[in-house]
Amino acid sequence: MRIRLESIGCRLNEAELQHWARQFRALGHEPCHNDSAAERTADAPIDLVVVNTCAVTQEAVRKSRQLLRRMQRYNPYARLIVSGCATALDRTEVDLSGIDLLVSNADKDRLVEIAQQELALPIMPATAETEAAALFARGRQRAFVKIQDGCRYQCTFCVTTLARGPERSRPLTEIVTEVQTAAASGIKEAVLTGVQIAGYGAGHGDGLEELIQAVLNDTEIPRLRLGSVEPWGLGERFWRLFENPRLAPHLHLPLQSGSDRILRRMARRCTTAAYRELVTQARAAIRDFNLTTDIIIGFPGETEADWQQTLTLVAEIGFSHLHSFSYSRRPGTQAATLPEQVPATVKRARMQQLQPLAERLKTEALRTYLGRTMPVLFEGTSSTAGDQEALGYTLNYLPVRRAPQERRRPEDSTWVNQIHALKLTGISADGKALLGSRE
Repeated sequence: MRIRLESIGCRLNEAELQHWARQFRALGHEPCHNDSAAERTADAPIDLVVVNTCAVTQEAVRKSRQLLRRMQRYNPYARLIVSGCATALDRTEVDLSGIDLLVSNADKDRLVEIAQQELALPIMPATAETEAAALFARGRQRAFVKIQDGCRYQCTFCVTTLARGPERSRPLTEIVTEVQTAAASGIKEAVLTGVQIAGYGAGHGDGLEELIQAVLNDTEIPRLRLGSVEPWGLGERFWRLFENPRLAPHLHLPLQSGSDRILRRMARRCTTAAYRELVTQARAAIRDFNLTTDIIIGFPGETEADWQQTLTLVAEIGFSHLHSFSYSRRPGTQAATLPEQVPATVKRARMQQLQPLAERLKTEALRTYLGRTMPVLFEGTSSTAGDQEALGYTLNYLPVRRAPQERRRPEDSTWVNQIHALKLTGISADGKALLGSRE
């Protein structure tokens, strides 16, 4: 069977998709590249579509609905399996007519097993190298590894806690085995991800530090990266782990707001002073440390003074990338009931103020590395004015494109999933990436 797997939302959703792809391939099925034009042709029909939905914002729910409609339109004869947060919260928000199987978030880890039972899928055991084959078939190079699910905290805006339930962690040995399997099959980078990964190990003793150390000690993965980490509970032992050159010197630490008043309304466990101190510790401990973050715009009660505090703190800290989005009122969360909901027009105006600042900070961060030679893991290519442009990332997660004089080389496509040392000689015209060339 040819199986198309699609996901909306976070890295955890992508980790779950990769898990299903491995399991489907082990049964002899063929996961398909998301962008393959052949998927729409009669010569290569899709037999099964699996969609992992998202509900973090109302826009994510809208995109989930849109994706389901598109999958049904392009693959009218394929059976359809749906899971994810958009269906876990309110099934009326997503049109589930025409689907063959709905799998709850609680049963996600058993989706392939349930699908085989309920849809009577054929079994034809696959050959070796399942891990890499499943990833590459979907146009992916990084292995996203789910280490835990759920969250013990109750941020007032967070719908994910409602959708994914209580905090629970996978066994350490199981995670280490998954990473080593990926490394042995040719994957160069693994990303440890979850809802609240700093809470890994709650209930069975081994914490996030022990897990990271075990992966570094007991696997040969060339690069290990962490997904989003909440900015609290990170001590000296955590920072010492970055002395290992295989642990990526990049963290995504969600700030959400630069106003302590708004952080209290969000029920965040971090003040702006504590966040500053955390960043100071990270930059002192980690060479070439790169910091990215989340910003919520227009949280209920956010005044112009609160917003200006956010702009000031963002500029002061100097993030290389901002994942910013307007607050979305999500039913069932405490924030949805708060007074002083911010008008959409104000949110849009604030987003327009933040965007040029984010672009300036990105350019400043990239400029810091000009003249350096750094290893770059290439993850794909894209066509630019007829050229095949290799795209990749440094270990500290700075985007790199091959410099113009390096393009039009036939070996560009072979650079995918390879690490090459490049001299960083410039910044792309759109300001979004460094340009690198071989010395």
